[in-house]
Amino acid sequence: MEPRPAWPPNATLVMRTDTPVFTVCHTVLTSYPERPVGAPPLPRPFRGERATPDDELRAFVARARRLESAGSGHHNHNHVLDVTEPVAERLGRGPGTRVIVRIPRPDALPVVIRTWRNETHILRALKGTLPHAPECLCAGDGFAIHSYVDGVPLSRLTGNGKPVDTLHVRELAALLARTTRVRRRTLPPLPAFWPRDTDSQGFLRTLAHLADRQIRQPNWPVFGGLFAALGVPEDALPRLAERVPAMSRRPYSLLHTDLHRDNVIVTDDPGTPLVCVDWELATYGDPLHDLATHLVRMRYPDHQRAEVVEEWARAMREVRPAAVAGLARDLDHYLAFERAQSVYPDVMRAAHDVRRAFGANGTEGEGLDDAERRLDAAALRVQEALEAAAEPLRLGNVPSRSEISGALFRWLLSRGEGEERGRIARAFPWQPDRRVPEHPELPAWAVQAALAEEGAAPASRVFKGTGHLNTVVRVPGVGFPVVVRRKLPDDCRREGGFLSEHSVLRAIAEAPVAVAAPRVLALGTSYPGDPFAIHTYEVPGDPGRLPGHPVHGLLPHEADGLVDQLCALTRVKYEQVDPAAGEGRFHRWLCGHLVALVEQLPEDSKQAARHLGLPDADRLHEMLARHRVSERRPALLHGDLNPWNLVRRADSLALTIIDWELAVVGDPLYELVRHMHLTPTRPEIRDRMFRRWESGLPDEYTRDWRRDWRVYRWLEIVRSAYVDLDRLVTGAGLDAPNVRRAVESYAMTLAAAKGTLGLPVRPGETPGLGRAPA
Repeated sequence: MEPRPAWPPNATLVMRTDTPVFTVCHTVLTSYPERPVGAPPLPRPFRGERATPDDELRAFVARARRLESAGSGHHNHNHVLDVTEPVAERLGRGPGTRVIVRIPRPDALPVVIRTWRNETHILRALKGTLPHAPECLCAGDGFAIHSYVDGVPLSRLTGNGKPVDTLHVRELAALLARTTRVRRRTLPPLPAFWPRDTDSQGFLRTLAHLADRQIRQPNWPVFGGLFAALGVPEDALPRLAERVPAMSRRPYSLLHTDLHRDNVIVTDDPGTPLVCVDWELATYGDPLHDLATHLVRMRYPDHQRAEVVEEWARAMREVRPAAVAGLARDLDHYLAFERAQSVYPDVMRAAHDVRRAFGANGTEGEGLDDAERRLDAAALRVQEALEAAAEPLRLGNVPSRSEISGALFRWLLSRGEGEERGRIARAFPWQPDRRVPEHPELPAWAVQAALAEEGAAPASRVFKGTGHLNTVVRVPGVGFPVVVRRKLPDDCRREGGFLSEHSVLRAIAEAPVAVAAPRVLALGTSYPGDPFAIHTYEVPGDPGRLPGHPVHGLLPHEADGLVDQLCALTRVKYEQVDPAAGEGRFHRWLCGHLVALVEQLPEDSKQAARHLGLPDADRLHEMLARHRVSERRPALLHGDLNPWNLVRRADSLALTIIDWELAVVGDPLYELVRHMHLTPTRPEIRDRMFRRWESGLPDEYTRDWRRDWRVYRWLEIVRSAYVDLDRLVTGAGLDAPNVRRAVESYAMTLAAAKGTLGLPVRPGETPGLGRAPA
């Protein structure tokens, strides 16, 4: 056997994954993948067998794995130990020298943006500019050995939210400034799509697209349904990239991008009081991005942020003055991006924390109490992340804590397998509502199975409306898909329901009428106190196929089918769902309900209405009292026939009517007119529907309709002026498509309402509220 070559005493080494031989880092540039630790370490040599350098190094790494981690981040376990004599020469350090063995965490989620895969190359580029930064002494398959920086993390001296000493703030600013002096030619090559130097707008757009590509997309198959339940749309980051405004040009440089308190080491060396570690997320771009990530991740108290920005600007002017251009304006854009992209790792890590909390001992005794506390803490973290990301991602409503807790638990229940899922299901069984007896097509075991599948549904099968979260699932052993409906706990709709949806649907199912509506299969409550209903899923074909809605108006055969169903509804016995109905004076009740709605608006919405010239509740009551309509025989009404509550089907009925939570008993003419107000309706379709409706019903339902339908239309225009204005002011329901469309056309609605009320209309009048729909 040939003798092994002598190793230079100060060589920096890398273990290649395709050969057991170690090579000098400066000669061979190899990378080690961040992936779960692979095969177990090789055993020690037999007695009498000579140990190879590979064996000794692997034994050293195996020893480190057995030690308690000195500090674990989101991506690596860091083990501190002294260099043993057999590996001292290979690492270029003397025996007893302290080093850090970094081992990628097997449970690490892909939740960060990475420009380069190999931290070794980045650390090598720092040598001339930041000589006290860690060195990579050796790297191999599933580990890296770094030099040890003597000191304590800043987080041990000053926790998050606490002010940082002014001297430390000054030194941190100097560190960020010195980092910009690292030469570009010493860094690894950049991806081919990287924007050109000084293009700050292009750099921020690239970050947004990379966050979508490297963070959201890989995790979407597992977490997409959870994000949809929380109101985060699939295209939130690409749309954010499209909205990046023009920015000042700043020269690119090396950026750390993860400078928080755990990555800052406080030393005893007065010449180098602070050392920055963990450079694996470094990138090359606008230095203002580094300041933004530092401000967010260091969690300075609010009163200290201005001091940090001022110190950064002062330090940067001494090193690279052009990097300060546009600071006052452009820093906010990077801060907004940081808050936006952080919602993804924050939600996913919270979900994993919940899964660990409800582990083997988390479903009984004290373990259950602790798991529930951790669920509540995780929901709070998610809520804070969503609130921070709401404006840059234009999320509309942020779910309540209880809604978030329910979504996290449903995700947890769907992740369990075998005994784990069964144990959690037994610990948190669903409670049936006896108002709906067990259905033969969906017995109790199938209801539990549907709830277990709910959290695993992909985002394409999760539909969030203004009042309900709807999730389509397939239950093993059940031959058709079902939809799990959950009422949103903080439903901000000003127009509440009057009847129980399950009672309405049962009345329709029991009546001998041709009305296409879902059937109620189950009603109950699941953990944590979260009511639900399970309906048949009324979309033909593959349950993965998106439902078709007549968002641009009804086709002629669809208009005929809808009118026929509205006529059939007059034959449903409404007394069994509303025994007090049928006393007449529906129009008067409707006007009173609108006046009460205006009176109960939040003060901000009332102030906006006054600013736009809309009357207050008392004045509106006087104006509405001028109009009267004839009394017609009442019938069961859906109450909200907007296009998204109509699902296209391929038979003579043409449309299935869903979402009956706003059902009411009243004038059938109102139902038809409200539908035409909520749905784009061409004049010829409107006339067709009126003619068919009049011919399909007795006179007791249709008398004087030609005079009265305009009164209902005016009433709906006025209602929309207040309701849509409130949505613009509060942001309520903006993630629902029917709400988005309504607020986008608010200027026309306002003009029509004021004209209806006889109020002056100023040309070009717009709300000017500063909120735009997503």
